[in-house]
Amino acid sequence: MSFRAIEWIDDASVLRLIDQKALPETTRYCDFATPAAIAGAITDMTVRGAPAIGVAAAFGMVAAARAGGDLAAADAVLRASRPTAVNLFWALDRMRRVWQGAAPGPDLSARLLAEARAIEEGDIAVNRAISRHAMAILPEGEVTFYHHCNTGSLATVDLGTALGIIRSAHESGRKTFAYLDETRPRLQGAKLSSFELMHYGVPHAIVVDGASAHVMRTRKVDLVVVGCDRVAANGDTANKIGTYNLALAAADNGVPFYVAAPVSTIDMATATGDDIEIEERAPEEVTGTGATRIAPEGAPVFNPAFDVTPARLIAGIITELGIVRPPYREGLMKLVASPLPPGPA
Repeated sequence: MSFRAIEWIDDASVLRLIDQKALPETTRYCDFATPAAIAGAITDMTVRGAPAIGVAAAFGMVAAARAGGDLAAADAVLRASRPTAVNLFWALDRMRRVWQGAAPGPDLSARLLAEARAIEEGDIAVNRAISRHAMAILPEGEVTFYHHCNTGSLATVDLGTALGIIRSAHESGRKTFAYLDETRPRLQGAKLSSFELMHYGVPHAIVVDGASAHVMRTRKVDLVVVGCDRVAANGDTANKIGTYNLALAAADNGVPFYVAAPVSTIDMATATGDDIEIEERAPEEVTGTGATRIAPEGAPVFNPAFDVTPARLIAGIITELGIVRPPYREGLMKLVASPLPPGPA
């Protein structure tokens, strides 16, 4: 790889992030040394993607410990950075189990660093396992995917979840093609997923979000594969806005719709998708693109960052422990009760 989206620089005690707001025009790395700065990078989407957000937050706690800061305050700042992705809270809960009740000092800092490294390394192993399980559902020979948002090396530590499956299919020697939703309003599909697939030599085409039903009706699409930020106990999934539309288009055209999700994304405490808090973001993401205004001055905006895809539209949830199929509640309960392989606990 010629880029790494997230990396802890131990000698300097900083988290180095590729600035995803600058891609694809500029590959720019920024260093963040405090929990508040890392939380800001999560909020403004310098770093994005549920797994990467969790890893960033874990290293935010390491930065707090190295600086001798208030760990409870650092934890609170990081938890407030984005509300929808459960990996953020999962990673911080793991870190809390290390620092809560412990005396500050070099030993605690070392143990926090070890836990953050375990979360980081676990993400790589999890993503590879997700891709291995996904190979079983692909048609022999040529395979055409449809993908929304960005779930690859920029959204995780390395391979990625849904986009990692596409990349793995290509690298396994299959003839692979992917349609990429542009993913309004921030255009992660056009800017980031295309950047990654071009880097890895995967044939693809960017399509506008509203073209998904037309593409599936008039062209060969074998399956839709997307990531997600949270899986509710009944199998409903929250993902980037526009995913629900894509699932409806897939259902109407008989295209199987799969969600790639680490077990850490499953939230059995959330009964259904109706209970998931949906982040709303600034109207400027909708009223303009870059420095160009595309809506009238003062136009009202409703800008939800995520939507919820009902479990009834999902053919399967691909995890590092295997593929869960309906009925989801029973399958998901078995997964979260299973001993996990080396990686996230």
